Amino acid sequence: MFVALRELRRSWRRFGLVGVVVVLVAVLSTIVVGLSDGLVQQGTSGLRDLPLDHLAFAPHAQATFSRSTVDDTQLEKWRDHAEASPLGVSFVNASSDAGAHESIDLALFGVTADSFLVERDDARAALAGPPGLVLSHAFEEKGIRVGDRFSIGGGGVTLPVLGFTFAGSYGHVDLAFTSLSTWQQITYGTDANGRFSAVALRVPPGTDVAAIDRSAGTDTLTKTDAYAGSPGYSAETQTMTMIRVFLLVISALIVGAFFTVLTLQRVRQIGVLKAMGASSWYVIRDGLAQIAIVVVAATVVGTALGAAVIVAMSGGAVPVQFSGGSVVTSAVILAIAGIVGGAVTLRRISRIEPSIALGAEA
Repeated sequence: MFVALRELRRSWRRFGLVGVVVVLVAVLSTIVVGLSDGLVQQGTSGLRDLPLDHLAFAPHAQATFSRSTVDDTQLEKWRDHAEASPLGVSFVNASSDAGAHESIDLALFGVTADSFLVERDDARAALAGPPGLVLSHAFEEKGIRVGDRFSIGGGGVTLPVLGFTFAGSYGHVDLAFTSLSTWQQITYGTDANGRFSAVALRVPPGTDVAAIDRSAGTDTLTKTDAYAGSPGYSAETQTMTMIRVFLLVISALIVGAFFTVLTLQRVRQIGVLKAMGASSWYVIRDGLAQIAIVVVAATVVGTALGAAVIVAMSGGAVPVQFSGGSVVTSAVILAIAGIVGGAVTLRRISRIEPSIALGAEA
């Protein structure tokens, strides 16, 4: 550590250069984490906040509500084993009857008033009363008010706004709730025949889900697994993951290249240390200390700057979310990648012969 610290003090500009690069990579990596979490939140928050733990879809629906149709018979089979509630989900366009507002897109969720998915008494009353819409609070911020009427899709169904709730969004579209019967009328017209998109479940521990699926003719997923059915979810998460992987590779290559050059410049110094009795492991450990100090310090600074950017961007048009756990995990992985990238170059040290180094110096 003595040699490592002394060289860091004497050549701080040189080490500072690679530190600045690692800081920039850490800033970018942290921002990407915030964007990734923001996209996931915006795409799945409506489903994430519902008080359920499983969803039973039609077979081969792949967690996509638009591909899934189940009925009352399958619902009753699930009710023999778990808390089960019908759930209808579709994306619709709604236009204002009075022309006071532009048309709006809705992720329309149809539920029954007595469903465990509806936790508030005022929401239960709204769904049990005359047909209407309970909109996400995001629409209230756009100037929509209680009593405004909207025509839904092309089916000729016109519904008033009954109220607002903090419902989130699904597939990057803000939520609206209505009664299941109204949702069925919008989706199937007069030919609903007890059909809906999926069965929302609260499954007791130890339940043999696979056996019930075989009996009911459904395909049941955990709520987390069902996020994949949100439009764009898989593509977005895969894209962000690839960006983060490339950033890790870039960080490892930058640190590795820098310390490769540094090792070549220190050949004679390493030879002197070995001639004085220092082992290869001692010199390698000294180099690892340098790498760790530079990479960890730069990663901490870059992560802090990136987190500040995420916080500053929160609440704006860009979907970002600050998650301490995700940010810390990303920083740790980035630091490890940088240290590993630098450590790989230190194998050259074990090949340096003291006699050759001392002869070159003479």
